[in-house]
Amino acid sequence: MSAAWPTLRPRSAAARIALVAAGGGLLGALTALVAGAASGMSGAELDHLAALFGVGVLVTAVAVTIADRLLARATIRRRLFGVALASALAGLANLAALAALMLVDGHDAVLIAILLVYSLGVGAGTALALARPSARALEDAVESQRRDLLTAVSHDLRTPLASLRAMIEAIDDGVVEDPATLRLYTAEMRRSAGALGDLVDDLFELIQLESPAIEAENSATLDEVLGAALAACGSSAAEKGLHLETHLDGASEAPCSPRLGRVIQNLLQNAIRHTPVDGTVRVEARRAAGGLQLSVENEGDGIPPESLPLVFDPFWRGDSARSGDGSGLGLTLAKRIVESLDGRIEVESEPDRGARFAVVVPDRG
Repeated sequence: MSAAWPTLRPRSAAARIALVAAGGGLLGALTALVAGAASGMSGAELDHLAALFGVGVLVTAVAVTIADRLLARATIRRRLFGVALASALAGLANLAALAALMLVDGHDAVLIAILLVYSLGVGAGTALALARPSARALEDAVESQRRDLLTAVSHDLRTPLASLRAMIEAIDDGVVEDPATLRLYTAEMRRSAGALGDLVDDLFELIQLESPAIEAENSATLDEVLGAALAACGSSAAEKGLHLETHLDGASEAPCSPRLGRVIQNLLQNAIRHTPVDGTVRVEARRAAGGLQLSVENEGDGIPPESLPLVFDPFWRGDSARSGDGSGLGLTLAKRIVESLDGRIEVESEPDRGARFAVVVPDRG
């Protein structure tokens, strides 16, 4: 299987937003300067205008960054309204700054502001009217995903709960009394309780993931987090007679988030679950291009091509051959953690050649 790696996106979403806003402002400033030069403005006038535009671009970038943070948890329609309002305020702020620095007559500045507000109002109203059907469709899609998630959670909770209830009632009613059967029931009850605990823990961690909190955590080394993950999965691998191979290629001392250990553990658990008896699971890592690259590869039947886009969906287990005792959130949680670390995770698979999950996160070194 080819050793392809995901590419890193820019590290900070806030930085991306500020860069986009600044890029738009710089493009507008460049267009205005070209128009000014074409109209015969002198070099001194163009230099002065460029300095004023620099102030305007800075104001716009700051305003957009603040607005995005304030609108992060808003509904889609409120966010659209906020975008329109932020656009108007950014335009007015730029106008005020430029008018003050250029010593524009107050009356003229007010007239320009009125025309600007009118133009922005018409544009915002048109944008909101055109975007409303799309926003409604997106809201319906999000609500559908929420219902599907609740249905899946309810189903996965119902199975171990039903098993626990049946065994508790059998013991309580005296149907089961001999020690051997009681031990069997106790072991099954422990397994069901463990499945419930794993599901609740995964759900809680999935909801609590926040990038700032993860970035503030102390770093660990890759060797430490990998060692903890291998220790947690070692017994499962031993039960199937699997071989766990690691090749860190000089990356053992690479600093990384402790959360990466949970990613490796979840990927290992998934690989072990779907690797045939006496098979091999390989973990590889290396440092390259400012990022820490990690992969977990297993032997087996692999994942059908049509199912590859679904593997990170909550509670997706594919066909019956890929179902198991997991919570159904392991790969979803792994992806969310990687994305919270400003990294990327991808999967590739070929028929009868197993699957390979590749992760790349920014290097903390």
